[in-house]
Amino acid sequence: MKRDRIAYLQDWIKSPTRKPLVMRGARQVGKTWLVRKFAEVENLELLEINFENQRDFISLFSSNDPAEILLLLGARFNKSIDPNKTLLFLDEIQTFPELLAKLRWFAEDMPELALIATGSLLEFVLNDHTFSMPVGRITYMHLEPLSFDEFLMAHEQIPLLEYLKAYSLRKIIPQTIHDKLMQFMKEYIIVGGLPAAVSAWISSRSLSAIHQIHTSLLATYRDDFAKYRQHTPIERLEEVLISVPRQLAKRFIYKNANPAASSESVKKAFTLLSQARICHFIKSTAANGIPLGAEVNDKFFKGLFIDVGLCSNALGLALDQLAGLDELILVNNGGIAEQLVGQQLRVLFPAYQEPQVYYWQREKKGSDAEIDYILQHKSQVIPIEVKAGTAGGLKSLHLFMGIKEYPIAIRINSDTPSLGKIDVVNSLGVRVTYTLLSCPMYLISQLHRLLNEL
Repeated sequence: MKRDRIAYLQDWIKSPTRKPLVMRGARQVGKTWLVRKFAEVENLELLEINFENQRDFISLFSSNDPAEILLLLGARFNKSIDPNKTLLFLDEIQTFPELLAKLRWFAEDMPELALIATGSLLEFVLNDHTFSMPVGRITYMHLEPLSFDEFLMAHEQIPLLEYLKAYSLRKIIPQTIHDKLMQFMKEYIIVGGLPAAVSAWISSRSLSAIHQIHTSLLATYRDDFAKYRQHTPIERLEEVLISVPRQLAKRFIYKNANPAASSESVKKAFTLLSQARICHFIKSTAANGIPLGAEVNDKFFKGLFIDVGLCSNALGLALDQLAGLDELILVNNGGIAEQLVGQQLRVLFPAYQEPQVYYWQREKKGSDAEIDYILQHKSQVIPIEVKAGTAGGLKSLHLFMGIKEYPIAIRINSDTPSLGKIDVVNSLGVRVTYTLLSCPMYLISQLHRLLNEL
């Protein structure tokens, strides 16, 4: 399966100021596969070490001299290693976290060697490390599950994807193209973007096989809970893992995870799962300007799961149970729709940047309101409302636009694209005018380009 992030790796390998790269992402998002494929594409000799399975290799890295380390690796692998033609791949580096500090010596003394390190639980190491991190001497790359665009690529729908990338708001999408894209979107909601599930779906088209894979993936994440034991009780982690899909599209309430547990213990469990990239915080922002993170209200947040397919599995959804996409995204009070959109918004961030999505919430007697997502587009703040189906009221959006006086808003739904001028009196009695861009879910990857067009 093709991954968009391979282009970032190709830019990295050609950079004259290249540094060792640390790839961050949850288990099973395809980090190892991507590195192997990249080595193949670039015709590099791959020298791969998995420290979970090959702990004896740790002793080969006791020196701070990269040349000596390569000499020892050559002896162990029985091959001569040319640093100009080799990709050194250090997998599951969290097993040997002290090696992260040694990456500075590779950056300084052997920059010609391409070096990539990956780890599934790196956040714990980076938060708790007692050694000196090589600040400024490593590069980070973040990897998420397959986006919808990558899902299309996996199905070899390259012309369809090229059509989306060339789409202009001046054009009308033919109904037959729209229907085809929405059918793929329906499959994506059930299958999700974790590579094992996508691969199985393409090869077998078996819903039972997908269900088995999702169940197995969730079990893999649970198997890691023992590694968090010193931080929080395992049962808290299990409760949050179950609760996040159930609480999609609304403020996360600690008591809904476990009424008998303290809020602090549940929040700690959520934070740990967030560090493991199994779930994510959607933080509440005042949305008065950029950066959005400058005005976060830590009292409020929503939860986002790692993958929409795993959410569907947790909620008991199946492709053959529901006739249409509108029925699917209405499930759980629109939670699946918000999961889908939030997951795609995370992919819009550059590979080197930690993804962080926000929402807006107003708690005021008689005029509560919420905007599903807030997007930063260049220097603009863009509110996004997610509406199941082609209809849905925009009361909160009218209120927000009246308060903030921004010129553009976005509605994500399952209809064909449209652009219109809104002129209404909102719930506060204020006349509000703004431009509303309505986009189907399959155009989320093109939002920044379409906003530029506006």
